[in-house]
Parts: sequence; C-alpha cells; structure tokens
Amino acid sequence: MPPAVSAPRPASRSASLRPLALAAFLAFGAVTAMSASAQTTPYVATDGTLLSVSAESQAKRTPNIATVSTGVVTQAADANAAMRANAEQMAKVVAAIKAAGIAERDIQTSGINLNPQYRYQENQPPQITGYQANNNVNIVIRDISKVGKILDSLVATGANQINGPSFDLDDKDKEAAFDEARRGAIEKAQARAEMYAKALGMKVRRIVSVSEGGRFAPPMPMPMMAMRMEKAGAAADTSVSPGENTLSMNLDVVFELGK
Repeated sequence: MPPAVSAPRPASRSASLRPLALAAFLAFGAVTAMSASAQTTPYVATDGTLLSVSAESQAKRTPNIATVSTGVVTQAADANAAMRANAEQMAKVVAAIKAAGIAERDIQTSGINLNPQYRYQENQPPQITGYQANNNVNIVIRDISKVGKILDSLVATGANQINGPSFDLDDKDKEAAFDEARRGAIEKAQARAEMYAKALGMKVRRIVSVSEGGRFAPPMPMPMMAMRMEKAGAAADTSVSPGENTLSMNLDVVFELGK
C-alpha cells in the first residue's frame, strides 16, 4: 500500500499579511513625512535685533452731541388705566421732542414696563394696591447749546423722569480725534526706539509691524443739572456744561535694530 501523501500546508494568514502590513506602514510613513514637511515654516535668519515698544497718546475734544434718557411714570388702580395714562402723557413728551428738532433716527424707545405695586403687612401675604407704568426713550441732541432748553420743555410737557445728559462726539469727529492720537502714539514709539537704539550703539532699520493695542473714549460723567435764575421773576433755565472728552490710543510697534 503506497504511503499516504500529505497535502501541503497553506501559508499562515499572519505570514501572508506581513508584506501588506509592511507596505501600508511605509506608505503611511511617507504620507506622514510629507504632511509634516508641508506644515514646516522655514526659519529666516537675520542679524537684526527686534524691539517691541508700546506707546499711548491722547486727543482732547469738546463734545458735540448729548444723549438723554427721558420718560413718563404713571400709576393707577388697574393695569389698563396705568398704561392708558402713560401712553397719553408719553405722546405729549414725544411730540415735544420732535418739536425741539430731534430727528426720528435720534429717538429710540429704551424700555416699557408695567409693574404691580404691593402693600406689605406683618403675617399677611402682599396685596396689590395698583400698577405703575413706565416708558422711556433715549434721545440724541446734536446741538449742545439746546440741551438745557430741551430738558425744560420735556418736563413742562409731562416727562417726570430724566437721566443724563452724557456727552460724546459724532463718528466723524471721533475718528479724526483717534487719528490724532494714533499719530502721537507712533511718534512716541519712534522716539523711544531711537533712544533704545542709541543706548545700545545701534540704529533703527525699519518698522516690522504696528498693531492697535486699544482705543478708549470714556463717556463723560453725567453732570448735575443746575437750575439757574437769569433775573428776578424769570423762568428757571437748566444749565448744562459739556466739558471736554479725552480719547486714548495705544499702539504696539515692533522695530528692527541693527549696526
């Protein structure tokens, strides 16, 4: 009987996958290397010294616009009556605002509120005694000389709430003031860089970069409005002083120094 011939054993699965795994590893490594080289930023050597300077400058201006918040507060036994009374009185106030020459774009409602009023007694739950309605608008007055008279006319018409005025510059004048501050800041930065360069025995070669670190135009504090009598028997006139606004600009400037 002829001897049994055993069939050849198939190559193991792991052995057959090794070339594929090696090829995939090499391909992945090549892709990774390409990706890494694509993200590398070449280093450019320079014999100069970089100097970073921060400088601030200010510009002062007399404000040319004023913002005032004004409105009406009314109270009634029920909510509808409080809102109706408020609407009637507020309509007169808005009419006075427009009659004073305030444009529609400079009148903006800032809040309408209706709140119950409570009476509190010991050992008893709060009881509603009535309702309070409140309507306020912000107005921009573009003629500073008229602020006092406009405020007086609003109160005479029925406004019983006034906050302000706060003073500012219109956009055109504000940007012009900031440009003045920018020029002052860059001049300060250049003078400071020259001082450092001289102290180090070097020269200022060029400006590498300029960035605005910040611009600041703090609002003027709301002044107290004083009632002034022009003469005996004359009607009171509200006196308002706009003062002066200070606008600041901060620049961060990088210079290159060299021999």
